[in-house]
Amino acid sequence: MQVEFHGAAGQVTGSMHLVEAAGKRLLLDCGMLQGSREQEAGNAEPFPFDPAGLDAVVLSHAHIDHIGRVPLLVARGFSGPIWLQRASADLLPVMLEDAASLAASEAVRANRHRAPGEPEQAPLFTAADVAAVLALLRPLDYDVRTTILPGVEIALRDAGHILGSSIVELWADDRKLVFSGDLGPRGTPILRDPTAIAEADLVLMESTYGDRNHRERAATVHELGEVFEHAWRERGVVLIPAFAVGRSQELLYWFARHWDEWKLERWRIFLDSPMAAKVVGVYDRHQELFDEQARAVWARKPSPFRLPNLHYTASTGESMGINAIAGGAIVIAGSGMANGGRIQHHLRHRLARRDTHVVFVGYQAEGTLGRRLVERAPWVRIHGRDHRVNAQIHTVGGLSAHTDQQGLIDWYANFRNAPPVALVHGEDRAREALAGEIGERFGARVDLARPGMRLVV
Repeated sequence: MQVEFHGAAGQVTGSMHLVEAAGKRLLLDCGMLQGSREQEAGNAEPFPFDPAGLDAVVLSHAHIDHIGRVPLLVARGFSGPIWLQRASADLLPVMLEDAASLAASEAVRANRHRAPGEPEQAPLFTAADVAAVLALLRPLDYDVRTTILPGVEIALRDAGHILGSSIVELWADDRKLVFSGDLGPRGTPILRDPTAIAEADLVLMESTYGDRNHRERAATVHELGEVFEHAWRERGVVLIPAFAVGRSQELLYWFARHWDEWKLERWRIFLDSPMAAKVVGVYDRHQELFDEQARAVWARKPSPFRLPNLHYTASTGESMGINAIAGGAIVIAGSGMANGGRIQHHLRHRLARRDTHVVFVGYQAEGTLGRRLVERAPWVRIHGRDHRVNAQIHTVGGLSAHTDQQGLIDWYANFRNAPPVALVHGEDRAREALAGEIGERFGARVDLARPGMRLVV
């Protein structure tokens, strides 16, 4: 068995790893690069392998940095099965159809301003490309060992990151590969804890927060309540850039849990994301994957997805109307790194105001607008214009969907005999810190994956 790394190998986004085993070639994830304009331009580049030569694809979960280039893969010749967890199969069309719509809008905007003689920009992929992907999906339940190709078996285990997120166990050539996907923290609301795995010959392991530990979740939730109270006293507006899958639903969960304590009945709350609203429906259909506490919260009132003052804004006009509200509003909108979507319009209108509170609740990749705001840039560029940042910026790291350094170490500690590790899905500082900790504590060999690097299992 051989693994070759082609994405999320030295950075967080663009997850993509090629496995050759039992005479077959399969791809673990096919994610989109996110970050600076230069980084995202890499999404349109040719794949470093022949898509038509792949026998199968296995997807760990439905975040766009793990699935976002699948339509390109199919458009360029891949026609095999795409294996993923059943809830991920329900989320994937929501995510990819939204991405196709955004790509079309961005192409129109770019072509409107293109210089004379400059070639016309085409969208990265289209709705028709997404439809071709859906015909290839092969949904699986958790904990069922399945033959996906002759001589190749997989089982998907709960990764506790978002609904349907999976740790992939892969058996071939009398060897076993474990791909962590993205691992959630223990005790994450709604979701179950990541599954412990005991055996592996090689572990591909994420390292997003490999160099730090999160704040206690209780302290983070308390801080969130303080932000709301401060903003209310100022009659301000709270903007929360949040991923449509995971963060948006968890925020609504906390709103329901702390409804009285945070006096949320006095606010107007907006989930300004048609995609997030669709995702809410998927969560409702898969409550069998919730943990016990979440099922109890859903059983009482107010239910997280049906708060009495929660408004789902579907149309562009409804979204624009939010900008006319002077104060007393909480707006959750995508994208989570503020690199696109409706949150950019709200930031453009409100960043100059001191009574605006921008709350970041997830990882902000290098080169994104969110990262620049978190690093306190005095000016930021949105839609081609510079905007002064007078708003109050809050980073609430304890709500991350990724586990922290200690959580990664604790998950790896379940393996017997300290199997070798290849660290993916992390910036170098995070990976180097985690590699040092694993090497020192367990005596394991740890490699930092690089694009084009190969490991033989």
